[in-house]
Amino acid sequence: MRGVLRAIVPRALADTYRARAFRRSLPPVALAVLAEDRAGLPAADMGPAAAVAAAVDWICRAQDRSRTQDGGVARDFSLIDGWAASYPETTGYIIPTLIAVARRDGRPDLMERVRRMLDWLVSIQLPGGGFQGGRVDQTPVVPVTFNTGQILLGLAASVEAFGEAAYGGAMHAAARFLRDSQDEDGAWRKHPTPFAKPGDKAYETHVAWGLFEAARLAPEEGYGEAGLRQVRWALTRQRPNGWFADNCLENPAAPLTHTIGYVLRGVIEAHRYQPNPDLLAAALRTADALVHVLDPAGRLAGRLDENWRSAAAYVCLTGTVQIAACWILLADIAGRPDFIEPARRANAFVRRAVKRDGAPDIAGGVKGSFPVSCEYGRFQYLNWAAKFFIDANLMEQALPPV
Repeated sequence: MRGVLRAIVPRALADTYRARAFRRSLPPVALAVLAEDRAGLPAADMGPAAAVAAAVDWICRAQDRSRTQDGGVARDFSLIDGWAASYPETTGYIIPTLIAVARRDGRPDLMERVRRMLDWLVSIQLPGGGFQGGRVDQTPVVPVTFNTGQILLGLAASVEAFGEAAYGGAMHAAARFLRDSQDEDGAWRKHPTPFAKPGDKAYETHVAWGLFEAARLAPEEGYGEAGLRQVRWALTRQRPNGWFADNCLENPAAPLTHTIGYVLRGVIEAHRYQPNPDLLAAALRTADALVHVLDPAGRLAGRLDENWRSAAAYVCLTGTVQIAACWILLADIAGRPDFIEPARRANAFVRRAVKRDGAPDIAGGVKGSFPVSCEYGRFQYLNWAAKFFIDANLMEQALPPV
């Protein structure tokens, strides 16, 4: 036992010293945000309307402050490194969100921003119709299934908003790339991302969603059928308790709530595209299990193992609002009003972690992790977190008043 302790204690001390040295090297703004998070969430909840307005303003700033100044949206604002370069994948699915807000609020300025995003994305589409993974300034530049599927969501929304002539060619090229690169069992394996661990990815149901949106505009192209094949394959990875194997960027034994949110939304969208009791039942298995692991304050552990036990001490704020949105959708689709209360509780938790006012690079931004120093998007405000935050709060705003 003494020998074990002699080995463990120096390592633990070394880790402590490294952590302290890292904290001392942090910029003052990072130290201030970390101190706020460690003090706990404020009691005040800005409410859904203010949340949407603040996060939309932050996304506009992220587009304007992108390091590459190309019309895309910066991947993140880092409390250590500042604004990042544009991120094609998430710029793609930010587009439908901004279109929804522009239409609801009569915001032609947002539609102009959407045009800039779309024109940039079309300009970087690769031969064959795919899109690269990672930030626009990262290498290797190779077509990636997941990123293409997320951009397809934006391209399909753009065809619906602006017409076939402007963006129809890009939409069809992306959809054909996905349809034609699919394996026989429904999975996509030919064009994996170089920025995640190799292996099957159940959360590519979120890619299938892009195909469903394209299929609504072009029903004779087989896009929807390809999407349904992938979702059926993903359901072979679902356990009886609703948990999905092969469902994380790098740790399939304990997936992020972010990728759990992806897989669940994709199954829901498959049912919305072609209603099927098996698809709905599969979505409900996962949604019900998640309700049981949400705590009374609206906190959801950032990772969950195969028994739905917490596998992380932090909250992945992105995953929390993705799952809240799924609960709201299922409340309507499945006639399950009991999902509304947990959705409101989860949204409120994340709203309390977002600053409405203050430094413009932070106000309205959504951290990767709470506390901000934790694993997912460490010390970063992520553009996709803001997108999903807007979506979930728009849905909550549309609910009947309590």
